Amino acid sequence: MDTSLPPADELVLVDRELAQLDARRTQLLARRAWLIRALYAPVPTAAAPRPRPGFTDSTPRSAQNVLLTLGGTLLTIAAVAFTLVSWGSMGIGGRAAVLLVVTSAALAAPVALLRRGLVSTGESVAALGLVLMVLDAYALHRVALAETDGLAYAAVASAVLAGAWTAYGSVLPRLRIPLPAAVVAAQLPLPLGVLSAGGGPTAFAWAALVTAAADAAAVLWARPAAVRITAATGASALGGWSLLTGFWLSLTSPWSGAPLLLTGAALTLYVARRRPPLAAAASALAGLATVAALGGLLRAALPTEWEVPGYVLCGLALASVWRPDTSGPSAAGASTAGASTAGAGTVVGAAWLPRGMRLGLAAAGAGVAALGALWALPPAGAGLLGPVARTTAVWSGEHAERALTSYPATAALVLLVVAAALAAVPRLWARCGALALVWALLTALPVSLDLPYAATLALQLLTAAAALWLAVHPGPAARGLRLAEAPGAPATSPTDRPVPPASAPGTPWGTWAPRRPQAQATVVEPRTALGWSAYVGGLASAVSALALALDVRGATFASLGLLLGLLTAVAVLGEGGRRTVSACGAVLAATGLVLAAAAAIGFEDHWTALALLLVPAATAAVGARTRPGAVALTVEITGASVGLLALGIAASRPAFLALALALGGVIAAATAVRPERRRFASWTAAALFLLATWVRLAVSEVTTPEAYTLPVTLPALAVGFLRRRRDPETSSWAAYGPGLAATLLPSLVAAWTDPDWVRPLLLGVAALVVTLLGARFRLQALLVLGGATLALDGLHELAPYVVQVVGALPRWLPPALAGLLLLAVGATYEQRLRDARRMRERLSRMR
Repeated sequence: MDTSLPPADELVLVDRELAQLDARRTQLLARRAWLIRALYAPVPTAAAPRPRPGFTDSTPRSAQNVLLTLGGTLLTIAAVAFTLVSWGSMGIGGRAAVLLVVTSAALAAPVALLRRGLVSTGESVAALGLVLMVLDAYALHRVALAETDGLAYAAVASAVLAGAWTAYGSVLPRLRIPLPAAVVAAQLPLPLGVLSAGGGPTAFAWAALVTAAADAAAVLWARPAAVRITAATGASALGGWSLLTGFWLSLTSPWSGAPLLLTGAALTLYVARRRPPLAAAASALAGLATVAALGGLLRAALPTEWEVPGYVLCGLALASVWRPDTSGPSAAGASTAGASTAGAGTVVGAAWLPRGMRLGLAAAGAGVAALGALWALPPAGAGLLGPVARTTAVWSGEHAERALTSYPATAALVLLVVAAALAAVPRLWARCGALALVWALLTALPVSLDLPYAATLALQLLTAAAALWLAVHPGPAARGLRLAEAPGAPATSPTDRPVPPASAPGTPWGTWAPRRPQAQATVVEPRTALGWSAYVGGLASAVSALALALDVRGATFASLGLLLGLLTAVAVLGEGGRRTVSACGAVLAATGLVLAAAAAIGFEDHWTALALLLVPAATAAVGARTRPGAVALTVEITGASVGLLALGIAASRPAFLALALALGGVIAAATAVRPERRRFASWTAAALFLLATWVRLAVSEVTTPEAYTLPVTLPALAVGFLRRRRDPETSSWAAYGPGLAATLLPSLVAAWTDPDWVRPLLLGVAALVVTLLGARFRLQALLVLGGATLALDGLHELAPYVVQVVGALPRWLPPALAGLLLLAVGATYEQRLRDARRMRERLSRMR
């Protein structure tokens, strides 16, 4: 506690601390009481086990239903058989008597059965009566009305049966079968009547739509659930058929399909209004029907290339009925968010619609607009990827033919309209989509308008520049965005209630139970999302523009210079990962400039390789002047990769390869001056200088490399010895590694190509001495380098004899010996593994 405070302030602080201690003590006492209750709660006495009731194969009710169902089925089969087989053998009186008696008895019997409470039996007999009525209608047609048209008779009979069954079910409401059966029969009169009258698809669709409207009325106002389910099924089937027919007619005969679709949409919207759970799905279907109807009319009145824009405008007008809540916070002032002028009137007029209906209509319109945007994207793909698929030589001055030149030019208009509509929505996802569509529009313009080469290249470069500028300054694109919640704020539910403290009276004991932390949704920063969206488009346009610029030499240099400046600016002024990627791109652009300059001058490959070394030199200088971080590291790694490319190009001329290796060593040595790069850069410089020496010796056809390496090795070993003497913690690799490698490795290469025995012997002796010294003084570099050199030198000397021995042995013996070796290793695997681990630990403890 701070005692330097004034007495009054310190007193307030002491009182506050005491209050907190009292509250904490109360909480701990309550927790202790809960733990005591949980640990020492009385164990309830186990109740005596109750006798398990005996199981029967089936309950009385289920057995009764099965019996009644079987009985009704058998009676139905008998009635059908009688009607089809024995009907013709009876006279007209007998037929009438049988029909009257059997049908009347089947329909009257449920009345008495229901009075006695035999509902299931009444259901079965009533079902039999309904089937007999169908058979009666069939028999009447066969005997008395055989010359009547079958479809017309079926339409009238189904209407009569539907009315009779409805009356029968209304009189006996306890029967569940008649009313759903009446709904099923009511589906047939109008469609069958239209077919009997010779009506076409349009008339049949209208009949189906009217029937579906009647079904919808039954769904809305009928009480029995079975009736509503049956009517809903019929309405879905017939209404769906009528709408599908309307969609087809909107393409072939718009003036016939539009009234059908609009009527179906009105009926669907009415159902959506009356049934909120179905509002979204039904409204979406109605929206699609409306767009198809209006778009079909526009399609008939406009030229072919304006068909898709007409549908898109209808879809956007429908999507404007969505009016989100405007009470949320704004990213940059919600008052600046614009509204779509095409749908402003629609928004005002649709304010009375429920949320579910507005959501469905807006989803339908947005889906149509999205399909239109997809239709308009192929020119953007051709403008982006067309220059990459080269069919002409670089700097030839010839330009490849464009693809999709016959695509409708209105695709650009579609992209523009959809992008404007998305920009008017104050949401992050919509603003990102608007940016993508604007970029697609600018990329597609050269293809849609068939612009010349210079205009195409200038437009692509301007697109890249604008996108990269927006990636650095995404503020204008984020203006007017509304945020759902503040970043990092936990999502709360309207039903959440504050939890009282544990010491409060009436607090439930369960509040002391451990709670899992609630996961918080990750909020995307608008500037970050918009910046990355623009950045990706800018990079894509930059690559496409560069591929297009390769047709002309001057355009190549101008494009590379402009891209180098743009990427450098983003690397300096940008944020986050965009800086790193831009730094890498700037190095690649500089590399392209060097290669283009070398090609323009006419350099050969080896001179081009030396010119490329300017890039790693420049990146090393930039890394030294840049604050240590991801950008500096990326610049230097990319520059080092360009240096490796230069070495690969120079490999065809060993003399120039040696020079390139030496220059690379100089660059690495200069980088090693910096403390944060000293360790890696110093080793790289030593390796490059060593490789340069070896290549130079090989080019000069030197057969005794020791004459050149020993004068370097001896001073290096002396310097390493003095360094370890001054600092015993210095690693043996830093002290002795470069000096030993400078002689042992070239000598080993020369020994493998030397047919005499003197060099291998001397090298083996020297390697043995180095190995023993490393083991004696526990120096890792001496032990590893000496042991490896000794092993390879011995392998070279023993290889001819091993080949002779293997050739003299039987062919089956080497595999057998290998198998025995594997068995031995497998049998002692654990021991060998422990030995290997022990050896590794001892080796790692060496300096």
